[in-house]
Amino acid sequence: MELAAKIISGELREFELHFKRAVKSNVSLLDKIMQFIVKRKGKQLRPMFVLLSAKLGGEINDKSYRAASLVELLHTATLVHDDVVDESLERRGFFSINALWKNKIAVIVGDYLLSKGLLLSLDNGDFQMLQILSNAIKLMSEGELLQLEKARNLNLKEDVYFEIIKNKTASLLASSCAAGASTTFTDAAAIEKMRTFGEKVGIAFQIKDDLFDYGNEKIGKPTGNDIKEKKLTLPLIYTLNNTSSSIRRKLIYIVKNENTNKDKVKFVIDEVQKAGGIEYAKEKMFNYRDEALAVLYSFPDNEVRKGLEELVRYTTDRNY
Repeated sequence: MELAAKIISGELREFELHFKRAVKSNVSLLDKIMQFIVKRKGKQLRPMFVLLSAKLGGEINDKSYRAASLVELLHTATLVHDDVVDESLERRGFFSINALWKNKIAVIVGDYLLSKGLLLSLDNGDFQMLQILSNAIKLMSEGELLQLEKARNLNLKEDVYFEIIKNKTASLLASSCAAGASTTFTDAAAIEKMRTFGEKVGIAFQIKDDLFDYGNEKIGKPTGNDIKEKKLTLPLIYTLNNTSSSIRRKLIYIVKNENTNKDKVKFVIDEVQKAGGIEYAKEKMFNYRDEALAVLYSFPDNEVRKGLEELVRYTTDRNY
């Protein structure tokens, strides 16, 4: 991500100041937790997509910084709530909010971040931006609930899988690109193109995450984690639909009833590799990456476009 970060290095520093102001609180406990969040921010992938999408259409402005801050506020709120739901005690190698301050405070912190994002947009009249991001939150919630519903009976349909990840994961990246573009582009068609671009990148990003479950790279989560959580990811869905009925029954039984048994989980991983599930998922991932790049290439060739292309390739080439 070196080129992308270099192109907007000054803007990223400015964004950090905007974000710190956006989460500022007069309640000492909240302020302490906000400082904890700011210090342990991730790779800032979504703010980078926001700012580069804005820069593709013109000069980055205050509205662009508010878009990046809104995206990061909403994204952080969903992560805090996810950790409570998943009973996760770690986030990015550190203790999660709920691990340090318990569930009740973590839920309130997530609500606080969400409300700060809404007020940031409303106070500045950024109604188009707010509509774009609010739609993403709706889709994310629908995707999460659809996944929980289908996990009960291990639905094996690939189209359902893609509907889930399009809503649950790709919608926020799609909205990040659209929100950024809305701050500099005046053409609605160009903003929609950037939304489509972000959605395709987001789908490729999630398939890459799915693949980590079957790899040996040092990726920050244990191999087989999705299996333990009964999540049907693309490599496993492909395998279940392209193996013998006896192996299928065995795999389903393990995922449903023996998903915490290391040897059984290893059996599932081995069967997925044998059936070609990994290669199939990689092919799909690269297809979505190439579709995203095709949309991007419809814009004029310049340094900003090259930076966005680098970010796209990072999503599929990363090791964690």
